Amino acid sequence: MRPELLPRLVMASANPHKVEEITLVLEGLVSLKARPTDVPDVVEDGDTLEDNARLKAVAICEATGSSAVADDTGLEVDALSGAPGVHSARYAFAEGMGAGEGDSVANIERLLRELAGVAPSRRTARFRTVALVRHPDGSEIIATGTVEGRIAEQPLGDRGFGYDSVFMPVEGNGKTFAEMGDEKHSISHRGRAFRDLARRLNCS
Repeated sequence: MRPELLPRLVMASANPHKVEEITLVLEGLVSLKARPTDVPDVVEDGDTLEDNARLKAVAICEATGSSAVADDTGLEVDALSGAPGVHSARYAFAEGMGAGEGDSVANIERLLRELAGVAPSRRTARFRTVALVRHPDGSEIIATGTVEGRIAEQPLGDRGFGYDSVFMPVEGNGKTFAEMGDEKHSISHRGRAFRDLARRLNCS
């Protein structure tokens, strides 16, 4: 499709790691514009991943008057009854550990502490991403991507961000996301969600 015919979206995320991943996945499928620097951060206090994605997309859509795209991701660990889930970015902070939102090291430390002594066969988990486009007329397009895996007993690899160093996807041949290169994007939750979102946008 010619570039001028691609769907145009303003990104809600200012996280450089997320922006890089989303841009790689959507290259040639969607025309992306960076989040305006003068738009304040949105408080992500929704009860679900979809709620948080909507809060961010609505804020950017209203601030710019353009269609906006946002996402939220949660790590769901079966042995922890689905935690940290929607609280993944604030997992350590919620326990008063002195860490702020997005403190990956503290989040991972808490996760591994909670799973201490849990056998590898019971460390099953999944990443789930909800990607959402909000149009100025109030209509929305929503897509979800999920990848199954398990939690490693210690961080492995130095790529990626968030919980990537302890998440071993089923399709990863024993590697964590942080040990992978660009092949991560073909199997990741975020890649799956945004490819589905692009398909829905181009079919609408």
